[in-house]
Order: sequence, then C-alpha cells, then structure tokens
Amino acid sequence: MSLIVTFIGIIVALLIYAVRRRYNYWNRRGIPHDVPKFPKGNIGDWPSKRQIGVIFGDYYKKYKNSKSPFAGFLFFFTKSVVITDMELLKRVLIKDFQNFENRGIFYNEIDDPLSATLFSIEGQKWRHLRHKVTPTFTSGKMKHMLPIVLKVAEELANVFKEKVTSPKVLEITDLMGRYTADVIGTCAFGIDCNSQRNPDADFVSMGKRAVTERAYHGLLDFFIFGFPKLARFLHLRLTVPEVEDFYMRIIKDTIDYRVKNNERRNDFMDMLIQMYKKQQMGNTDEGLTFNELAAQAFIFFVAGFETSSTTMGFALYELAQNQDVQDKLRKEIHEVLAKHNNVYSYDNIKEMAYLEQVVMETLRKYPVLAHLTRKTIADYSPEDPKYYIEKDTAVIVPAIGIHYDPDIYPEPHKFKPERFTEAEIAARPSVSWLPFGDGPRNCIGSRFGMMQSCVGLAHLISDYKFSVSPQTTIPMKFVPQNILLCSENGIYLNVERVGK
Repeated sequence: MSLIVTFIGIIVALLIYAVRRRYNYWNRRGIPHDVPKFPKGNIGDWPSKRQIGVIFGDYYKKYKNSKSPFAGFLFFFTKSVVITDMELLKRVLIKDFQNFENRGIFYNEIDDPLSATLFSIEGQKWRHLRHKVTPTFTSGKMKHMLPIVLKVAEELANVFKEKVTSPKVLEITDLMGRYTADVIGTCAFGIDCNSQRNPDADFVSMGKRAVTERAYHGLLDFFIFGFPKLARFLHLRLTVPEVEDFYMRIIKDTIDYRVKNNERRNDFMDMLIQMYKKQQMGNTDEGLTFNELAAQAFIFFVAGFETSSTTMGFALYELAQNQDVQDKLRKEIHEVLAKHNNVYSYDNIKEMAYLEQVVMETLRKYPVLAHLTRKTIADYSPEDPKYYIEKDTAVIVPAIGIHYDPDIYPEPHKFKPERFTEAEIAARPSVSWLPFGDGPRNCIGSRFGMMQSCVGLAHLISDYKFSVSPQTTIPMKFVPQNILLCSENGIYLNVERVGK
C-alpha cells in the first residue's frame, strides 16, 4: 500500500511540475504575455464572458506595440502565439506557408466523418482534396449556380412582400438564415428545402444545431480543443449524432436518386457526384469516397448557411444605422437594374461595386470567424532568434483585432464602405482583411459566399428601407460561447417598403 501511495505521489508531483513548467514557458523565454491561470490558461473568459475571437482581438490590441512580433498565449495547455506584426502574419499565411499549412484543430475521419472537412484535415490529404475541389468554385461554376440563388432570392423578396404590408419590426437573422439555408440546401444537396415558408424546416434547425451544439454537450471541449490528437486517439467526436445521421441520410438519398435518374442540376452536389463516380471507377487521384463527399457537402452547407446569413444580418444592422449609405446603395442597385431591364445576372451583380464594398466593410467589422489558427510544422525563426516559434505551437491570427486597428483602418468603429475602393485596398497591408483568411489555405467558397450575400441584399435594399427600432441592440453584443460571431439577442429592425 505504501508503494502505491508513493507511486501516486510521484505521478501527481510530476504532473504538477509539468503544468508549472508549461505555464511558465513564455515567462522563461521573456516573451510578452498575460499570466496564465490553471486550468484554462489565458482563455478564462471563454465561454462565459467573452467570445473567443474577441479575446484574441483584445490581446492583439494590448501587445501590438511590443518589440516582439507576437505575444505568448496558453490555450488550456497548448502553447500558442498571437501574431501582432503584419510582416510575420504575411509570412505565416503566404510566404512561409509550407511551415504553417495545418490548422491544428480537431477532426476524426473514422469516428466522426463529417468533421474531416477541407477546413480541418491536414498535410498531403488536405493538399490532394484542395486540388480536387478547387475547380468547383471557379467564376464559371458560380455563373451556373446563380440561377438557383436568384430563384431563392426572389422567394425571399416574396416573403418580405407578404410580411411587410405596412412598416413592421422584424427579427432579421432568422429570416436571413432561412434564405441561406434554401440557397445552400439547393446547391449542396439539390433539395427544395422551403425553409423560408416553413418555420420548422429541418435544414434550418439542423444547420443551427451543427454550428451551436457539440457532442457531449461541450463537457469534453477541454480535450477536443486543447488536445485534438489525444481526443482523436480516445475516439471522441465533435458532431452531434442526430446531426450526422440527418446529413448522411440526405446525402446518400441525393446521390442514389441522381445516379439512378442521371439527373444534372449544375450545382455543387453535381460536381461532388462526378468525383464520387471517378472514385467508384478506381480513379483515386481525382475521385472522392462517400465519406469525403459527405464531409465537403456538410462543411459547404454549415459554412455557407451560417456565415452568409450572419453577414447579411450585420449588413442590414449597419445600413439601418447609416441611412446615407443605404440610400447610396439603393440608388446604385436601381441604376444597374434599369440598364438591364430589371434583370439580375452574374455580370449585373458584379457591376454593383458599392454593394460589394458594403459587404466587405460588414465583414471587416464583423468577421464571422473572428480568428484564424495555424500550427507550426517545424521550429520557425523569422529574423531575431529570440522570437522563434517552436514546433507544434498554435499560431493565432486575431482577425477582428487587425480589422479594428486604427493604424490600418482609421476610425475603425465607423461603417465606411469606401474603405474598399481599389485605391484604399492597395494602400493597406495585403493581409489586413481576413474574413476568408488569406494565402493557399483561404476560404475556397469565398466567391460563393459573397455572391449569395450580394444577391440577397440587392433584392431587399431595392424594395425596402431598414431602420433601427426600440428593440435594436446598440452596440452589438455577441454570444460569448459561440466560436462564430453572432448577435446575442437577434437583430430587430424596422422594415418598410420604398418606392422606385
């Protein structure tokens, strides 16, 4: 018994030593940092008080003028750096990408196949998959999918027409979510979801669950986010089983139906099915397995549904507070449509330059994924050897901190779409706008996301005026526990029809 007690005592002592050593890591190296607190390190305010991206943004603001190009950070027990220097950021995302190509986040393709997406997988597997999927997001493919988006946007306009027979206060985020659920549901799964008419549509409820709910009710987030490799070894999962069953069933039914009936729709699912057929014929270089196909369809839906709907909601929130911007945008939309017989097309949408600037400025103020992550493959030393980044260190890019840096964006809290003229963009550092990331691992669906957001906003601003109501929360408050930025109490705006 005494031997057992002694053994346990030694183990406990070693663990305490390891924790203390890890928590003293940045202090030993003389790197600026906040003192970490056990067991969450520097992430103590998440998820109860501050949204995680906001925490990193505040950290950037605090340490951006220090001599070091990064600040030390502990995410639970994971050594992390928060980048505070734009030149180092450019190296991480672009110039020295080969050492930072992995995100270092959890995925488990065996026990949780929907987690093994293009967003999360690593190494050669990521490179192969990115190469396979990239052609599905060219401008030519976007033109083919635009009629689908326009059809859903017309339904959005009809829904508003029925709801707004007189000035009325509406909760915007739910309506935008139903629009993007129908767009992505149709393009990714070929299903007419009818989410805009059906308040209980499965695609909307499952989409929200996929973004906000985690397996084990979040109780094992400590392992999943803090020790992704250990979590994979322990066969942990991120996706809620009901969500996985729902999407796997729909994807299987969609593939079976289209293959059996030789149906083509010129949508995202068509492109995935063609790659699936190649795999079935033995062409593994260009093909996708069923699980790979399912994971990419799933991330396309989840990413496109949540990010675009949130962006549209935030855009309307800002336009409601900036009537001069809204009037200017409406004038542009009317002028462009008047030149083209009031017909929307891919080229007409691209002609609405101010509309794109409005969306870009919205994404500056509200980057839905407010921080990016990378992980060092090998020790990395930019210039001064003191500021090396050790192998397997998590590298945090505080996007929202950069977006609110007054040295990059003067008066950062003001909503000014003119920041995104070609001249203004050229005058800033190349990696200073990061809603879609940058470099070889940027968001592959950024073109599609911009397109569906612009199309939906054009239909709404053309016919409706949005203004603040007594229920509008100003300033915006974010849900602290969510990984993505979203409004805490919804976005309530007054809506009324306008004459053309």
